[in-house]
Amino acid sequence: MLTRIDHIGIACFDLDKTVEFYRATYGFEVFHTEVNEEQGVREAMLKINETSDGGASYLQLLEPTREDSAVGKWLAKNGEGVHHIAFGTADVDGDADDIRQKGVRVLYDQPRTGSMGSRITFLHPKDCHGVLTELVTAAEATAADH
Repeated sequence: MLTRIDHIGIACFDLDKTVEFYRATYGFEVFHTEVNEEQGVREAMLKINETSDGGASYLQLLEPTREDSAVGKWLAKNGEGVHHIAFGTADVDGDADDIRQKGVRVLYDQPRTGSMGSRITFLHPKDCHGVLTELVTAAEATAADH
């Protein structure tokens, strides 16, 4: 069951400049940064708030590390802006299977590693009214289940 908006992914050309905008304008601070080589991005997670299920909601700022990454290609076509929305779930595998059975294309056969050690998969935007949608199980939930 999807429990919250985990994060909203925002593609940007300059991560440092974009972080500074969100810090100066809204007072959001960086909670976590990392480079995800597999996905070809450098990212910053800005924590917005805690949630009732023990998780949190974030803005995820994404700067491509290479032009051929999914975010790099998206930026070249669309420019900066909202890239995807991510919903939190305690069971990314089960929810992805349930959603797949409803006719929505799930982009990964098996969930992959995402930010902060989470497990993630994406749903095809053409099946989700034009919105690239991510399902996320936080690393803490994954560790508690195993």
